[in-house]
Order: sequence, then C-alpha cells, then structure tokens
Amino acid sequence: MRGVHLESLSTLNYRNLAPCTLSFPAGVTGVFGENGAGKTNLLEAAYLALTGLSDVTRLEQLVQSGEGEAYVRADLESGGSLSIQEVGLGRGRRQLKVDGVRVRTGDLPRGSAVWIRPEDSELVFGSPSGRRGFLDALLSRLSARYAQQLARYDRTVSQRNAALRSGEEWAMHVWDDALVKLGSDIMLFRRRALTRLSELSAEANTALGSRKTLTLSLTESTTPETYAEDLRGRRAEELARGSTVTGPHRDDLTLTLGGFPASEYASRGEGRTIALALRRAELELLSERFGEKPVLLIDDFSAELDPARRAFLLDLAASVPQAIVTGTERAPGAALTLRAHAGRFTPETPDAADDLSPATKEVSA
Repeated sequence: MRGVHLESLSTLNYRNLAPCTLSFPAGVTGVFGENGAGKTNLLEAAYLALTGLSDVTRLEQLVQSGEGEAYVRADLESGGSLSIQEVGLGRGRRQLKVDGVRVRTGDLPRGSAVWIRPEDSELVFGSPSGRRGFLDALLSRLSARYAQQLARYDRTVSQRNAALRSGEEWAMHVWDDALVKLGSDIMLFRRRALTRLSELSAEANTALGSRKTLTLSLTESTTPETYAEDLRGRRAEELARGSTVTGPHRDDLTLTLGGFPASEYASRGEGRTIALALRRAELELLSERFGEKPVLLIDDFSAELDPARRAFLLDLAASVPQAIVTGTERAPGAALTLRAHAGRFTPETPDAADDLSPATKEVSA
C-alpha cells in the first residue's frame, strides 16, 4: 500500500526550533539527541503541518518566546498529488492554507499522520474525557460527517447549558430535540466504528505479546432509544447544576484487559501495551479508510524499556512507507539519521551529510 510522503518540513519561530527546512526520505528517519534538544517539538510541528491538529490549550504556547507569530509548512505527496500545507499561528488564532488557499482543518488530508507518544498511557489510566477525546478525534478523521455532527452537538450542549443556568426550563424542548437527533447519530456512529477498532486493537495487543484479551466497549449515559426520556427525567438535576448531564459528551471508552477494567487493574507496562495497541489500530483504520499509510511519528522510542514493545515500535516504523522516530539513541536501520541539538538538526554520518546537505538549511525569517 502506498503512503503519504512528507517531502519537507519548514518551521519558523516554532517552540525552541531554529528556523529550518528539513527534507525526509522514504523509510525511517531517526532523530536522536538529549532531552530538551527539540525532538518532540519537531514531531509536534510535523503533526500540526500534516493534520492542522494540536492538543495545546493555548496556541501561543507554540510560538517561540519573544515572537508574535509562528509558522510551519509541509510539502507532501498524498493520493498521487503534491501539495503545500501551511499553518500560521498567533495569539488565539490559527490560519491554514493548502497551495496558497485558506482552508479549514477538515479540508486537510485526514489520514496523513499518526503520532505515538509516551504520554499515550494516559489513554488507559487517565480520565474518561481523554479516552472520549481519542475516540472522537479518530472518528472525526474517518468521517467528515461525524466531525460536523460532533461540532454541532458540542455547540448545542453549550447553548443548552446557558439556558439551564438562566433557568429557562420553557425552552428545553427546543434544545432537547436538537440534542437527541445529533447525540443519537453520534452514539450510533461510535457503536459501528467500535467493532473494527476493537478487532484491530485486540490483534495489536496480542502481537505485542500480551496473554490477556483486550476488549473495547462504550459506557453510555443513555441510548438513542431512551435519550429524550432520560433528559426529561433528569430535568430538575440539570437545572440545579446548570449543565447537561446526559448524552455522548459524558460517555467513556471502556478498556477491559483479561475481563477487568484496565484503568484499575492493568500494570504500567500493560497500560503502555494497550496504548500502543490503540495507536496501531488508529494507523490501520486510517489506512483502510483512505487507501494509503499515514506518516508515522514515534516520539522517544528509547524510553520504551520493555524489549518486546521497543521491537514492536521499530518494526512498525519499518512497515510503513515513511516514519520519523526520535530517541536519546540512534534508531537502528534508519535511512537518514539526524542529530538534534538546541533546536537544530544535522545529518549524523558523513555519507548522509554528503547526500543530504541541501536538505538541512537555514531559512531567513
């Protein structure tokens, strides 16, 4: 299967990265260096440029200290065509362009990248909102309609909450009708998608050497059939709280390992295995949906002390058309190795430097 190819990445005033343009070959690019050298920021910039997505709470966190704006650009090949994707960042705003034309996040190729991070263990041990966020983000990339319905649902919940805080019980039937329609669509789509996500996650968990069965299910606060009735039944509670307490925004993606809730009974190592299984399933689902492998971004493979999981990560990187793998040590088998130091990236070997010296260059501000 063909894959998305990130030909080059340009950054300006992004985090601690020096202004640069880096070119990436097919296969694995290994980036190594000490902690704080900019390795994670490089992957974050690549993910942002490829997908338009970021999980920071304030966009200005991405802008280098002392600067007002930042910029990232990805030159990529996807679906057999070349394109330039640009993201401009400022205080509270983000501007996206494809080939010079302003677009929305949903207009970018939705299957272009998967990012595996050590923090993914929080998908297992963290709050339900984190697991729900993972599921919603994945399904929004798989389906533009799901993304639209989810955005409309979130707006409706916010507007309904405002009405609840104002004590406008008389208006609830208007908000309830919209909420039931949108929320039911979301619940049904989640149920359908979970079948395949659960299969792929279980397969990956087994491939990682786990002897315990991993299952995924939804813990729902209501159902499409009873949603309207449940809203009416909790009206007094909602008016007292000033918030909507029933609906898919309160649901959880439940992870069960060997018949027990993973969030309560899994070890830290088992949790890391489950998180890797979820990311592998994400990679496969996006590949199936869009007919090409995403660029795989793996952050700090060398932090993975378990030999089986480390080998799994490196094998996964080698199995896709393009991967960028960071660590405090060199990634074996890399087509290109870059040394990270103080936000700069230089080829590590003389041969690589000779072949790729034009690929690493300073760009003017």
